[in-house]
Amino acid sequence: MEVKLKVFRYNPEDDEGKHFDTFTLEAEPTDRVLDLLEQVKNYVDGTLTFRRSCAHGVCGSDAIRINGVNRLACKVLVQDLKSKTVKIEPILGLEVEKDLVVDMEPFFRHYKSVLPYFVNDDPPPMKERLQSPEERSRFDDTTKCILCASCTTSCPSFWINEEYVGPSAIVNAHRFIYDSRDQAAAERLEILNDQFGVYRCHTIFNCTDACPREIEVTKAVGEVKKAIATGRLE
Repeated sequence: MEVKLKVFRYNPEDDEGKHFDTFTLEAEPTDRVLDLLEQVKNYVDGTLTFRRSCAHGVCGSDAIRINGVNRLACKVLVQDLKSKTVKIEPILGLEVEKDLVVDMEPFFRHYKSVLPYFVNDDPPPMKERLQSPEERSRFDDTTKCILCASCTTSCPSFWINEEYVGPSAIVNAHRFIYDSRDQAAAERLEILNDQFGVYRCHTIFNCTDACPREIEVTKAVGEVKKAIATGRLE
């Protein structure tokens, strides 16, 4: 089948400015959008620039906007698209460096700000710190985050102000806040109880729709809000 790929282009080293190039390609219904981008780069225009790594929905590096929606290019099939013209753009809210590549530094700065690592100052035990299946299941959903930034860059609050910590950072804080072995929940909740913290979320659900790992992002954000408001982890 014939597919038209309308791709956002921007090279800071030339004077053409931001624009779209259209490529007409032959594709199979089971081809992924990433395959189409590779076809353009390898056989049509080698200057096309985008991120990719594992190509199996694990690394999260190829998050882009496909027909106006944040998705991983390696997970969207041609047969799943409703149009034979596919509009490809970089994710929003982060500065475009070239074509589909954005500056991820603000995103990772927010991620680091919530202490996304295990904190326990007790002396190391002789054996591992055990949890019951119920304790583990409490935060199982939010362990799935692959830091692709799809949720954060689909959020209107982040588009308006990049100082908003964003849903991905909150999801990663949630993962440790509800871990029964961790001891820094209060510190993380204090960090998120800020003018650019969790209450910037207006429960729009764009983040949940955008997540390629099907994490219930909005639910996790709501649980963190409730923990701050009540002072209890439930």
